Amino acid sequence: MGTFRVEIEVGASEHGRFEPVEVLVDTGATYTVLPRAFLEGLGVVPHTRAPFVIADRSEIELEIGRAWIRIDGHQEYSLVVFGDAALLGAFTLEALRLAPDPVGRRLVPVPALLMRIAA
Repeated sequence: MGTFRVEIEVGASEHGRFEPVEVLVDTGATYTVLPRAFLEGLGVVPHTRAPFVIADRSEIELEIGRAWIRIDGHQEYSLVVFGDAALLGAFTLEALRLAPDPVGRRLVPVPALLMRIAA
């Protein structure tokens, strides 16, 4: 799949200030990654650290926090990783019920998936 960029808005609280940021849509990434200075400037604070395997297969430990993500007027609370890049990961896309359209280079609404256990 090709990659493309979209603009999202990020906020520390649901009804507070949101700031725009351009991110790379990266369905190969589990979590959304945003620059540390950007998140700290919004007042987002980390609540834990976790190991991550990066593209070269090495492991690094990064901090994780929570922020509100708004895309096209829809918003959801999501885990965000304090990093040095700006990536929109699968966790946030699924929370917002969005999927990438690589041909149209945009995000499109999709129904949420729910599997019921047979009785």
